[in-house]
Amino acid sequence: MFRHTRHLQFEAKPEKPDPVYARKLQELIGGAFGEMTVTMQYLFQGWNCRMPGKYKDLIMDIATEEIGHVEMLATMVARLLEGAPATAVTKMATADPVVGAVLGGMDPQQAIVAGGGPLPADANGYPWNGRYIVASGNLLADFRANVAAEAHGRLQTARLYHMTDDPGVKDMLKFNLARDTLHQNLWLKAIEELQSDGLEDVVVPDDLFDEEHAEHAETIWDLSDGIEAQAGGWASGPQPDGRHQFSYLLNPEPLGGLAQAPPPDPKLYDTYDGSMGEPQGPALGTEVGPMGKLKDKLT
Repeated sequence: MFRHTRHLQFEAKPEKPDPVYARKLQELIGGAFGEMTVTMQYLFQGWNCRMPGKYKDLIMDIATEEIGHVEMLATMVARLLEGAPATAVTKMATADPVVGAVLGGMDPQQAIVAGGGPLPADANGYPWNGRYIVASGNLLADFRANVAAEAHGRLQTARLYHMTDDPGVKDMLKFNLARDTLHQNLWLKAIEELQSDGLEDVVVPDDLFDEEHAEHAETIWDLSDGIEAQAGGWASGPQPDGRHQFSYLLNPEPLGGLAQAPPPDPKLYDTYDGSMGEPQGPALGTEVGPMGKLKDKLT
């Protein structure tokens, strides 16, 4: 159950309207690292979490907070759009205030589609996409993704902070910056705790080490010009998982054969000169039509 209160987490009042900045602020709502992304990411992580207790509670606490961040930003965008485009707040406006606002950098969809309000979209008007979220059920993998999401979100918020002189906007962004700082530290601490609780190790998942080609888990392949990467601590010594050693391989050679697709099915009409022979028929057990029916009867 979710319950909404009418009050914002923090004030979202600009000193004056600014439709151009309202478009920029859309990135923090519906961009790849915006508040809609972290909201849905954390909600689905919480719903996917199979352990009742501190981790699930933490995830749901932050997820629910992020819903409020979406509302704060949506309110700020609506207030930044006040009077636009009807009163032509941009200097580009001439006889037609709508054209002027568009030329000045306002997102026309905010007026045409949303009636002077925010959109579930990024700064270019691209709709928010559920594919942005990470919710795998593995908390270590998810928490690492959360650190990255909060880092990118804070980075974009910091950039937007320098793109406005409006004291009201800056005040709200100061709150958002602080919460992003906390959330990065929370997820980093939660990663430490997962490991200290013995629930996860370092590599995700901590399984199949005996199955993988272990000799390829230690060598860094030098595949770009320059050998400066050898100066890093990752070029030699123990790896963070304590199971493997780092090494640096100069001039690595390919281990596989030629990269060549098989002969194409003629009914797919790929351009083909016959140089690799005829395509194989359907694999045993996948036949359809009379041959498939005959095989079914025989078995």
